[in-house]
Amino acid sequence: MLILKCAACRKKLWRYDKIGPGEVLRCHKDRITRMFQPVAAEEKVRCSCGNPVGIDKGTFVKMIAGAFTYSGTKRNTE
Repeated sequence: MLILKCAACRKKLWRYDKIGPGEVLRCHKDRITRMFQPVAAEEKVRCSCGNPVGIDKGTFVKMIAGAFTYSGTKRNTE
């Protein structure tokens, strides 16, 4: 599980079940297990501080590189 945080204000955004060793480019909505704060989701997904962290593409959120940080471990499929 990864905890994604806003790079600008360091507030927690959501807990995400990352599968595989790669970068966090997309967050599939069905793998988000907990939302820590309400996220404005018009076209851009924004933190409560106003920083855009991703773009809503329907079933997933395309993440903006450098707009978020994460901690935790990724689940490897071997």
